[in-house]
Amino acid sequence: MTAKQTIEAGKAILGIEFGSTRIKAVLIDEDNKPIAQGSHEWENQLVDGLWTYSTEAIWYGLQDCYADLRKDVQAQYDCEIEALAAIGFSAMMHGYMAFNKDEEILVPFRTWRNTNTGKAAAELSKLFNYNIPLRWSISHLYEAILDNEEHVSDIKYLTTLAGYVHWQVTGQFVLGVGDASGMIPVDPATKTYDATMVKKFDELIAPKGFSWKLLDILPKSLNAGENAGFLTPEGAKKLDVSGHLKAGIPVCPPEGDAGTGMVATNAVKQRTGNVSAGTSSFSMIVLEKPLSMVRSWQWFTATTAQVTSMPGLDSLRNISNCLASR
Repeated sequence: MTAKQTIEAGKAILGIEFGSTRIKAVLIDEDNKPIAQGSHEWENQLVDGLWTYSTEAIWYGLQDCYADLRKDVQAQYDCEIEALAAIGFSAMMHGYMAFNKDEEILVPFRTWRNTNTGKAAAELSKLFNYNIPLRWSISHLYEAILDNEEHVSDIKYLTTLAGYVHWQVTGQFVLGVGDASGMIPVDPATKTYDATMVKKFDELIAPKGFSWKLLDILPKSLNAGENAGFLTPEGAKKLDVSGHLKAGIPVCPPEGDAGTGMVATNAVKQRTGNVSAGTSSFSMIVLEKPLSMVRSWQWFTATTAQVTSMPGLDSLRNISNCLASR
């Protein structure tokens, strides 16, 4: 089957990634070969001392990216995308997107770049006996509690960027297990949020008297391949403003960029790992078992132009030294 026939038959698969500087869309055929692509450039904004992307920028960027993909398909194959075999969304991981009962965002999206969560991350790392990075959603949530931010009592939903987009186009409030593990750690045995850590967090914030407990506001964690919903008519319009794309397309559990990078580099088995040299440089290592104690980790941030300094290698050396002393 040719690429054009694949598209016209609705058998192509669409992946969309929200990166820090670009939103990318890639269309692949049944043999996983890329056959078309689109993109949209964007930049975060510093608002009230915090890095953010507005919800307007998120939806405009998604729509412009998809429109660029349609343009590529029309230029190459002289046809229109009306149906797809599947869609998947991934995005920059973690951060903080909190919504009220009416699905209105309570504060601007707080991205992974923000480092205002130091106190919360340190306290939670000690409480859980587990390294909790600054960027994780639980760090952002607890920091907002420590700072007595008024919006916290009104939280009904807490999710990531990928989870937000998926939720709005499918109606399903879920996350892929990889992205979920950056909300609060996931138990490998149950493949959902670690029950002991959830209990400790709920007990920690109980004196605040919030109407919610942690599991009340977190998305359901799903494994790869599980049913994560279908593109709704409203979701189809949010994605394709031209109106050609039809509803009913299955959408896979939304994931974070680290997990998708691990899959793309086949670094998913124990004792394997990869290095991502994007806007930030970091390593992902698959261990046989959890670390025996909390270790100090060194994180590097660099622009792509600075990658020649090889911060990823330094990151790997730090991890190697840490594992050697387990």
